Amino acid sequence: MPFSATARTSASSATALCFSRKYFLTPDRRCCCPKGRSELDKLASALTDLDKQIPPEIAWVLRVDGHTDVRPILNSPVFKSNWELSSPRAISVVQYLVSLGVPRSAWSLPAFAEFQPLDTPRPKTAYKRNRRIELKLTER
Repeated sequence: MPFSATARTSASSATALCFSRKYFLTPDRRCCCPKGRSELDKLASALTDLDKQIPPEIAWVLRVDGHTDVRPILNSPVFKSNWELSSPRAISVVQYLVSLGVPRSAWSLPAFAEFQPLDTPRPKTAYKRNRRIELKLTER
């Protein structure tokens, strides 16, 4: 996998790229970290090339899953719950990839909040791993 993000394979054999939240979501909901942008720039280029190579009869979609850790959102003027955070986390990635030319028709944006953790213990490392975006290339 050419990206420096963590890659893993799910039970459905889709490859998922996991990105930490720090790369993407700022308070104004923009993708800003240079490392995150660099990884997404590579992904956008690969998806644009892939879109040209896939026959039109194959309906592919890039599923962008937003996740959070289990800690509740407290005193945030923007996000009232983990649901409200996980969705814009995924949207910010999609908006950035679309701005780089990835086709608009190729998206699915589930938001899972804290309900699909990678790690179940509660130390800081588990919180960090669970705050993520997963990108899965699959069929519609």
